[in-house]
Amino acid sequence: MIQPFATVVAVVIVCATISLAAAVGSARALDRPVKIVALGDSLTAGFGLPAKDAFPEKLARTLAAKGIAVDIANAGVSGDTASGGLARLAWSVPDGTDAVIVELGANDMLRGTDPKLTRAAIDQIVHQLADRGIAVLLCGMQAAPNLGADYARAFNAVFADVAKTYAARNVSFYPFFLDGVVADPKLNQPDGLHPTAAGVDIIVARILPKVEDLVARVNARKPS
Repeated sequence: MIQPFATVVAVVIVCATISLAAAVGSARALDRPVKIVALGDSLTAGFGLPAKDAFPEKLARTLAAKGIAVDIANAGVSGDTASGGLARLAWSVPDGTDAVIVELGANDMLRGTDPKLTRAAIDQIVHQLADRGIAVLLCGMQAAPNLGADYARAFNAVFADVAKTYAARNVSFYPFFLDGVVADPKLNQPDGLHPTAAGVDIIVARILPKVEDLVARVNARKPS
């Protein structure tokens, strides 16, 4: 039987509406800022600096200037160790987070923590985030020379080894968070440990390609 013209038109309109709604939904998913959590210690928190000069805030502004939409939460806690970061992981990284920049380990090193304990904590952080489908950028840390060659060898290997273990699970690696800044008095506060605002600028500039890749990986996984 030939369908009445009005019925055919109604069906066409419904189908077109559904298609439009799906297209709008996909566009909104692609336009939504990538939600990133910067999980770290005082180097992330911005110890000794105005809030606007902390690493997450400067990184977000730099990305925005390049037209890259992100929402970066500062989950840095001064004095935190890798184990401390693991203990607060569930509430520091809420549901809906797309990616996490993990910057932990400096306080483990300064306290001379057994690298095996640091490794176990970093491994669990990355493992749990990967299980939640969250993209990860793991930042490495390096031991101070005065801790000895054996300690440095064991500690420095922690981050690269964990990143390699989870490379197939949307985890990337930035070898040294303080690259270009460490031991430079012009880029560090009087304590010699925490970067100045200019030091943070160097950190942001050097890690930026890795973060851009992180955002691209998240966007590539969004519904098209």
